Amino acid sequence: MARKKIIAGNWKMNMTPSEAVALVETLKPLVVNDDVDVVFCVPAIDIIPAMEAAKGTNINIGAENMYFEEKGAYTGEISPLMLKDAGVKYVIIGHSERREYFAETDETVNKKVLKAFEHGLTPIICCGESLTQREQGITIDWIRQQIKIAFLNVTADQAKTAVIAYEPIWAIGTGKVATTEQAEEVCAAIRVCIGEIYDQATAEAIRIQYGGSVSASTAPELFAQPNIDGGLVGGASLKPDFGKIVNYK
Repeated sequence: MARKKIIAGNWKMNMTPSEAVALVETLKPLVVNDDVDVVFCVPAIDIIPAMEAAKGTNINIGAENMYFEEKGAYTGEISPLMLKDAGVKYVIIGHSERREYFAETDETVNKKVLKAFEHGLTPIICCGESLTQREQGITIDWIRQQIKIAFLNVTADQAKTAVIAYEPIWAIGTGKVATTEQAEEVCAAIRVCIGEIYDQATAEAIRIQYGGSVSASTAPELFAQPNIDGGLVGGASLKPDFGKIVNYK
């Protein structure tokens, strides 16, 4: 069975609640495409108003992060119970910016992934290499390590429903895009890695996105690749252009 494309916008630290509602209203008519799962991953404070604004549409509202405990003395954190109760379906885990600025590790990513599955949330698990790592020729080794630790103790049935986002760190917000060949090579290697951890059926079921300066002009060629099942889109998800990415065909 063909995998359904999933195109997610990662708003990052942008959009006040009122701006979020205005953006959802603007994008609603532009992102209609039944062949694609459309997700807006928004700042925590925007989740409820964005959810209200997106009611009755094909837009799923996701979160940009969550903690790996249900509740407790973790000032400033958002729990999976809060996301679930708000109606969130997807949560980005382990984005390179979280790793770089907030000291997230492969181990905390794994804890969050397990907790997301426990509460019926679909994790969008991020992986990616730096420019130095690519230049040193260790991209595939590095990504395989990130994937293997992220999926520790995750069952095959859970893994089938996960989303992996491959984002070369050197292409995020820089305007540089990995070539289609580079993106497909790594996404194919990720699928092989999942096959090794689990089996071929799990590898075939899991959806792998490409992220990193995805635009309306680069999306058609990227999404046509056999192992790229959509995109995790940063800056372009805040503009009407996101509609062109969703309707890339």
